[in-house]
Amino acid sequence: MVDKNPYKEDPTGTFFNRVQSFEIGTYPQTETVHFPKSCLHCEEPPCVPVCPTGASYKREEDGIVLVDYDKCIGCKYCSWACPYGARELDEKQKVMKKCTLCVDRIYDEDLPENERKPACVMSCPTSARLFGDVHDENSDVSKAIRENAGYQLMPEWGTKPANHYLPRRKVKMTIHKDELERVDNPLSKEERKTHNAPGTGPSLDDMTSW
Repeated sequence: MVDKNPYKEDPTGTFFNRVQSFEIGTYPQTETVHFPKSCLHCEEPPCVPVCPTGASYKREEDGIVLVDYDKCIGCKYCSWACPYGARELDEKQKVMKKCTLCVDRIYDEDLPENERKPACVMSCPTSARLFGDVHDENSDVSKAIRENAGYQLMPEWGTKPANHYLPRRKVKMTIHKDELERVDNPLSKEERKTHNAPGTGPSLDDMTSW
């Protein structure tokens, strides 16, 4: 990332990892889905053969797909070829960027072995992300995929993503009928005037321009 102040005016840079949130179902039976998406490090990455300079490449030793910034000319061919929308142009450096699987970290021998994992895996507070060798049938990730019906994203494209998804862990919450519709609006100034115990602080009407 080239932006030292990403939360201030005019943020720049690229997303290595996005979490798309959306609702499914019909009210009141709706659910919120949080869908993480980054480079899937495909076995057959379509972003590699379209690159005119060879900047986009797949490593033979571990299958990680990377971008050589010294060769990249920012033509965006790889982003058009990627069906997952995993690549973005860094507007300042004028090169294509994406998730690197923290390749420098996972091979860093100065780190304890149990910390040689991508930053997103290490920082996830719910351990929703796993890391390992999907080609090793005895690895934790292979067992998780096998035992929990893991799947690849959009297999019809023939890209054979190394990253797999596990079915969502649903949390059931019961909403009672009387909770579906409020009988009063505690943020309304008019409601506060007629309420049995009106508050003394400013209402939302006092603090907004609508």
